[in-house]
Amino acid sequence: MSRLGDLLHLERTRRKLTAKAVAKMAGVSEKYILEVESGTRIIQDDQARRILQKMGMEQQTDAMFTLEDIAVTVDLQTAVSPQRLAKTREVRQEKAEKADGSIWLDALKGVLQHVPVYNAVMKEVGSRLLPVSQGKIEGAPAEKVFYFMAPDNRMRGYRVQKGDLVLVIPTQSAEDGKMMLLDTPLGKQLYVIKLLPRYQLLLQSFDKQSEAEVAAMADVRVIGKCVRLEAEL
Repeated sequence: MSRLGDLLHLERTRRKLTAKAVAKMAGVSEKYILEVESGTRIIQDDQARRILQKMGMEQQTDAMFTLEDIAVTVDLQTAVSPQRLAKTREVRQEKAEKADGSIWLDALKGVLQHVPVYNAVMKEVGSRLLPVSQGKIEGAPAEKVFYFMAPDNRMRGYRVQKGDLVLVIPTQSAEDGKMMLLDTPLGKQLYVIKLLPRYQLLLQSFDKQSEAEVAAMADVRVIGKCVRLEAEL
């Protein structure tokens, strides 16, 4: 099997098209389509793109797949028959693929990116895959965003508990009413910020009860704004 052959098979079955119907649309033989999908015939990227377009997929570059395309491509458990999925895993093993689903990430290169997860001392402890749109995640350069792992329950009142991940967009400016990641003498900490007169900030946390402290804006180093929460159920 091949990456492009699997991609064509997924798109064809998702659209409930027969190999014969796709062959007619693309002006090739049914045998050609089946051989490409099985991996016994090599197909070039431009030819695969042309066939995908004939099936109804909008013409796109590798960096412009829609999120729906990503979902149907990555979700092997629901999109591929058990027999084909087993065979795909077999081939991956034989080729010593670095990680499950890597052939799909190859197909979607530029669409998904590993975003690092940092702990309270900014040591990388893992990563998460996020979709990239025009080189950005949540409107920020994809290579700049990161996840911060909450080190304690100081923000439990704001639905952030120990071990939860918050997606951080780097910024040096405090924003009123937003949860921000700050650099403090006690390490990196999460606070909800309230802007006060005379260039002061109210730093709010909430574990068992609400707590707040006032700090001069000049004394606070803002690392980034928190825009998304991921929590384990």
